[in-house]
Amino acid sequence: MAHAAQVLILGAVLGGVFALMAAGLTLIFGVMHIVNLAHAAFIFVGAYIAYLAFSGLGIDPFVSLLITVPALFAVGAVVYRLLFPRLEGTPRFTEATVLLTFAVALIIEGTLAWTFTGVYRSTTPEYATDAFILGPLFIPKGQLYASLVSIVLIAVLWGVLYFTRTGHAIRATMQNRTAAQIVGVNVRRTSTIAFGIGLALAGASGSLLSFLFTFYPSGHWQWIALLLSLIVLGGMGSLRGALIGAFVLSIIAAFVTDRFGPTWSPMTFFMALFLVLLVRPHGLFGKPMEV
Repeated sequence: MAHAAQVLILGAVLGGVFALMAAGLTLIFGVMHIVNLAHAAFIFVGAYIAYLAFSGLGIDPFVSLLITVPALFAVGAVVYRLLFPRLEGTPRFTEATVLLTFAVALIIEGTLAWTFTGVYRSTTPEYATDAFILGPLFIPKGQLYASLVSIVLIAVLWGVLYFTRTGHAIRATMQNRTAAQIVGVNVRRTSTIAFGIGLALAGASGSLLSFLFTFYPSGHWQWIALLLSLIVLGGMGSLRGALIGAFVLSIIAAFVTDRFGPTWSPMTFFMALFLVLLVRPHGLFGKPMEV
């Protein structure tokens, strides 16, 4: 019983971080129907910024959030304005974004590899290898702190979406882009802000990832596959779905790792992706796509 509880804890404390990673990706899809295959690459950009801040200046990864979040927001706004407006209104917009963001991911990967080489990196604050001991159980401090910060950031995002004018514009655009434009929403400005917020969340995820996992330039391909599984399970464009999907799959993956070994852990996400696409293509909380 204690062993099962320990595995449950280990899965749950990573669920919040996975949810934060997926939140930006599902927000971008929900507002603009952009399938951002470069999202994990931008997470790695945030991780490398946190690594440089930690190794060069001794800045704690949590403090580096003050750097990665605004930096990636600015990058997101610029990337959206440069690449996507010319594609708006085209019949194959979503399909075109897949190819475009795939190219962006390759550019980021090449740039990171040229700058940092292919060596595995990570930050090493003291709490990354420490834990709270609760009788027969332990809670890793780094994972717990990262998960709590992730939940706080997701709560802030929820507050922005539901209690600010910009948030109302984003939600209106998610529900019906054309109708939002008719009632006076500047959908291009709103999309720019939403894309920036999505990448800001990626930057925050990168700071947290920097001490939870090792990373290297081409490793983002593994992560984007996992993140797509999370948001497909929860429903593309559903923030609630991304949150629930992240915790559910993270906990299941922890039990799979405990039973069969870490090699089989990614299979949890891919099997979930396969089953959801087979049985309920729009996910648990998503809406069926209009044909």
